[in-house]
Amino acid sequence: MLTTVGYNHQSRQLEPSLAETSTPRVLTILSSVLEKLVARNDQLRDCLSQQLDELSLSSALLGKSFNAFHGVRAPNISIPKYLERLYKYTDCSPSCFVVGYVYIDRLVHRHPDSLVISLNVHRLLVTSVMVASKMLDDEHYNNAFFARVGGVSNAELNRLELELLSLLDFGVAVSSRVFEFYCLHLEREVMFNGIGQKIERAIIPSALDDVTEISVDDTHSSSPPQIVD
Repeated sequence: MLTTVGYNHQSRQLEPSLAETSTPRVLTILSSVLEKLVARNDQLRDCLSQQLDELSLSSALLGKSFNAFHGVRAPNISIPKYLERLYKYTDCSPSCFVVGYVYIDRLVHRHPDSLVISLNVHRLLVTSVMVASKMLDDEHYNNAFFARVGGVSNAELNRLELELLSLLDFGVAVSSRVFEFYCLHLEREVMFNGIGQKIERAIIPSALDDVTEISVDDTHSSSPPQIVD
């Protein structure tokens, strides 16, 4: 189970930074969108499972495309806190979270029989944000560091990365036009609740348009506090 534990000062000394004192608007907006999506899908999954049981049909009829990302139980850490943790310790640019959401949305459209639910959303997030950071950020942490931040093993995150890329058919390029479209989409989702917020767009468009492959350089190695089962 993914749960937060106390900070181990021997593992890493964090310097004061903007990531620790303020939360980018994209995290607040994305948290709201994902929490609503997961709540709706959890309810839908339970309803479908009940109907299948009543008809004496196997729940295997439900989509299995995201099964690699499923945990045994839903993590204790909330989606907002998990996103804040990823941002705080990985130093990802806010744009990585938009592109990570693009990947998740692409997964949903490619595999409409599978649902983003409480059992898989955290692993989908850490994997998609990690891949996005490799696409966008000049410097990024390696898989082992993301695994520690995300509360999974390095071996598991390596497998999840390959699974994500396979499910996307390696379609990880995101144009500046698509990036802007998703920013506007996320902003509109929140505005429907009577809240007007703008997502940070601190990104050079060519950084999205020109990237054609994932970098696998390991540029950082320091350790964050653990998330443990």
